[in-house]
Amino acid sequence: MEAGEKMPKFKRILLKLSGEVLAGDKHVGIDFKTVKNFAENLAEIRKAGIELSIVIGGGNMLRGRDALEYGIDRVTVDSIGMIGTIMNSLAVKAALENINVPAQVLSAVAVTPFVDLFNRERAVELLSSGNIVIFSAGTGHPFFSTDTAAALRASELKLDCLVKGTKVNGIYDKDPMKFPDAKFFPELTYSDAIKLNIEVMDTSAFAICRENKIPVWVMSIQNSDWVKNIIDGVKTGTLVKED
Repeated sequence: MEAGEKMPKFKRILLKLSGEVLAGDKHVGIDFKTVKNFAENLAEIRKAGIELSIVIGGGNMLRGRDALEYGIDRVTVDSIGMIGTIMNSLAVKAALENINVPAQVLSAVAVTPFVDLFNRERAVELLSSGNIVIFSAGTGHPFFSTDTAAALRASELKLDCLVKGTKVNGIYDKDPMKFPDAKFFPELTYSDAIKLNIEVMDTSAFAICRENKIPVWVMSIQNSDWVKNIIDGVKTGTLVKED
């Protein structure tokens, strides 16, 4: 996908990000200056008339692999991660409301009174009324990643596209930060992405999107034009679509 080319503009999207995007240069925890800047980016997308929902991981709160290495069982690790995503979501909600952008956090698990429990009809209503909806706590179950949760929510709400924000500009056959000869894919089918076992997103997430015909747009959010590209429908990164 050459930058500058056009594709149909998506009007209802879900943006999936790693929790590490909220940590800034600290790499761990929440950096509220970074969160403020991120909220302003989200507000710009919403102002363009795009119905926007987001899923943020919990990698800035917990590195699951590290915990597993010290003998913490997977169910406990995933439960802690779910709580981490709720903390991140509340931080983003607060930053959005601070700039007068309506936002609501919906959780896959009950955490009354801090966040509301996810309800599909409620989510649709909030999006239609101009709220940025933040889905937290993954799917509510261990062993499922926030990528899978993002694909599930995008499918349930019949959104136009799932945008996966990464550190690199799209999908490669191997890590381009480690291998200079990595091959870039401007477009892929869901089947290709699953067959190649692309690590940028879980195969289960790709499978859900394939079944429900939700395009997956993988792009770098370190590119200063990422917000403009979403708004204008500029082809950049990798688009994973129907076989």
